[in-house]
Amino acid sequence: QVQLVESGGGLVQAGGSLRLSCAASGRIFSINAMGWYRQAPGKQRELVAVSVNGGRTNYADSVKGRFTISRDNAKNTVYLQMNSLKPEDTAAYYCNALITSGGYEYDYWGQGIQVTVSS
Repeated sequence: QVQLVESGGGLVQAGGSLRLSCAASGRIFSINAMGWYRQAPGKQRELVAVSVNGGRTNYADSVKGRFTISRDNAKNTVYLQMNSLKPEDTAAYYCNALITSGGYEYDYWGQGIQVTVSS
């Protein structure tokens, strides 16, 4: 099986920065994409940023210019550098990965990590 373990969340004041990390471990043949989603109370889960093999990245309009996604393929880890944080960025952040294992592609999720931005 594959596990995604997130770290780096917490409480920060508006305008501050946080860096989230997500490490994948287990029976991994290849990681095809890794990304971050978030879900605020009473709202649907939404895409924040995704990094696809080959270097292509995609961001939600609300975080463009403030958040940066990056990957360390040797460590099977994805990062989300979040700068100029706003109270509306407050949410549970979930790591997501499309991983090929045993000849099939699977969609894995982390357990979620809380980010709280105070005004």
